Amino acid sequence: VQLQAFGGGLAQAGGSLRLSCAASGRTFSSYVMGWFRQAPGKEREFVAAIRRRGGSTDYSDSVKGRFTISLDNAKNTVYLQMNSLKPEDTAVYYCAVGYGVIPSTMRLRRAYDDWGQGTQVTVSS
Repeated sequence: VQLQAFGGGLAQAGGSLRLSCAASGRTFSSYVMGWFRQAPGKEREFVAAIRRRGGSTDYSDSVKGRFTISLDNAKNTVYLQMNSLKPEDTAVYYCAVGYGVIPSTMRLRRAYDDWGQGTQVTVSS
């Protein structure tokens, strides 16, 4: 599966951006799509994830209440609506898909099988 992320850019603190990630190639009826981010000098961290079957979601504490993940099953596209952005949200954002993700591993990088190329999000204060 190939993943391509779009929508990064520059925003002011308090502003909004919407990321999208389209999956192409072979897809499965059951998978989890997630967003991770990596700031300079830091490890890649979990942001949000959504399960295709059932639509259950999970968010990191740092973005809960500000970011919303959603999935268009027909388009195999996952979105990340980011509101009330903060300078600490500045990072490269990566989308990923996992086929055998169980609830206890939704936040783990190793649970995901394919990754997109990343898109830069910069939030100015």
